[in-house]
Amino acid sequence: MKKLWILGIGLIVVVVMTIGYIFTNADGQKQPDVKKHTAHSKLDRNHTPTLFLHGYGGSANSEKFMVNQAKKKGVTKDVMTAVVSQNGEVELKGKLPKDSTNPIVQIELENNQQGDLDENAKWFKNVLIQLQKEYKIKKFNFVGHSMGNLSFAKYMLANGKDQTLPQLNKQVNIAGTFNGVLNINEQVNEISVDADGKPSRMNPPYPDLLQLKDIYKGKHIEVLNIYGDIKDGTHSDGRVSNSSSKSLKYLLGNSPKSYQESKYEGKKAQHSQLHENREVANKIINFMWEK
Repeated sequence: MKKLWILGIGLIVVVVMTIGYIFTNADGQKQPDVKKHTAHSKLDRNHTPTLFLHGYGGSANSEKFMVNQAKKKGVTKDVMTAVVSQNGEVELKGKLPKDSTNPIVQIELENNQQGDLDENAKWFKNVLIQLQKEYKIKKFNFVGHSMGNLSFAKYMLANGKDQTLPQLNKQVNIAGTFNGVLNINEQVNEISVDADGKPSRMNPPYPDLLQLKDIYKGKHIEVLNIYGDIKDGTHSDGRVSNSSSKSLKYLLGNSPKSYQESKYEGKKAQHSQLHENREVANKIINFMWEK
């Protein structure tokens, strides 16, 4: 009887060890569960790089949370940083493998308080040219925060029709300052937008950007516009009014292949918190890389 009891205990131990081996690899790391694997299998895997651009006073750290979320979700393992010097020279830190999947490029402007949007646009172009030279890229995606969006709009205004440059595929705009910044050229609840995104007053350089409709037309570009409302009565993210961010819709009209807006509310929807917001990151991943 005692022998049978010992034999039974031994069988239980073997079963437990076998189950443990199934869920653990030789390095002691847990294997991905079925649910995660299924989610990853829905990702669109390609070689198009996604460029992240921070706003005024920002850096690559402004993009870090969103990039890390993409890595955690299995979007990519291939991330590099493009540092733009004070005089516009580009240094690529890191290397993308030839077979890179959904690579991400974090742009960091050393002069991160450059108020000249046309200069910022030139610097962004320099990054694209460097990537084109080293990696032969033909398309790119864009994710911008705050003033980075307006700098990018200026880039598209100047270079959007240049077929010798890599072509825009998808863009995500977060807290875009398209028609002003609170307490600089707009007061709280001073400007509104209609159903088409047309602002009741257009602040410079907004009127110039109306040409973007023509630039985006027929290029099959998909656009996601994200903005925040901290729900304090200002209808803003604390720095940028919702009307300013939503005015992008009127700039692009029906020219993009698709255009959608996504609003977030509460403390995590504050201007600088939007790029640290998990829901925002998940929305970007869904828009940018999921099938």
